[in-house]
Amino acid sequence: MKLDINGKEHEVSDENPHRVLLWVLRDELGLVGTRFSCGAGICGACTVHVDGVATRACISPISLLAGKRIRTVEGLSRPGPDGKPRLHPVQRAFLQVQAPQCGWCMSGQMMTAAALLEKNPSPSPEQVVEAMSHNYCRCGTYPRIKKAVLAAASQLAEETEP
Repeated sequence: MKLDINGKEHEVSDENPHRVLLWVLRDELGLVGTRFSCGAGICGACTVHVDGVATRACISPISLLAGKRIRTVEGLSRPGPDGKPRLHPVQRAFLQVQAPQCGWCMSGQMMTAAALLEKNPSPSPEQVVEAMSHNYCRCGTYPRIKKAVLAAASQLAEETEP
């Protein structure tokens, strides 16, 4: 079975189509930025994008993902004009406002934030809180996460101005 992950095609075994994406990413492909936490699709630490939609990797069987574009936190950055990797505005904003505390949930938080900003590039603070409310942070850094998402929206707006 072939999976499109971060713009690259990966051949993975389809012997067990019930395997979930999280373990394929972490154990088979070495993409360990996607985290395991609750294992029940509740906390959001394992959030990735599937065709641009924030999706829980811990409950997504690979049998449903063939032909879809999967993006992990490793795939958020893009080459800059000089060809060197350039962090996504969400990644930069999370670092700038020091949103992470322990950091365990942050890849899922950033993937949810990036999906929000792709859908709604200038969300209100209330829309940010609503969009991020399904991702849990045991450290309680919610105010800093909200600040980071709003900062990322501002950075995206500046980058897209003519």
